[in-house]
Amino acid sequence: MLAKKIREILAQREKKDIVLCDAPLSPAAVLLPLYQKQGEYHILLTRRTQKVGYHKGQISFPGGASHEHDRGLRDTALRETFEEIGVRPEDVEILGELDNMGTLTSNFLVTPFVGIIPYPYELTVNQDEIEELVEVPLSALADEKNHKEEVYIIEGIKFKAMMFDYQGHVIWGATARILEQFLDLLFPIIQNVQNR
Repeated sequence: MLAKKIREILAQREKKDIVLCDAPLSPAAVLLPLYQKQGEYHILLTRRTQKVGYHKGQISFPGGASHEHDRGLRDTALRETFEEIGVRPEDVEILGELDNMGTLTSNFLVTPFVGIIPYPYELTVNQDEIEELVEVPLSALADEKNHKEEVYIIEGIKFKAMMFDYQGHVIWGATARILEQFLDLLFPIIQNVQNR
């Protein structure tokens, strides 16, 4: 039911590129992994280690840069998800895509794929890349008590952006912008499904 509604909404919209700077951007993709746990929908995020090349210590979705052997960005998102947290590509039900989101500090154009993953699931965490798994209920992301608006300056340009703070986990940057779009598009439907 929920998967069908999300698929319909994502299929009906025209995708855009949301880019905040003029730098050339490299293609990348992430998976927004959605699953039901104890009667409520959650999103699985990761905290990156200090060993990775980009976004050290940040909360992010599983994903990364496109490789030349990937058949497309969907493959990139699924390959990276498997490499980082061990979810096999065949176990992900891709529902659609959100807008391509430009990063400000690492110069990627990130394509987010929304997918349903099984729960419970035996995850295999790549400890070189992932320091911690962060499970966030959708209801917590929608709760305005967990929203903060921040102003920050990158290369002399001032940006105002939404941040999420869930139990001390601060979600910002492109990840927060992707989450914000997902909630804006889908939360009324998700909330309706959860309240039944």
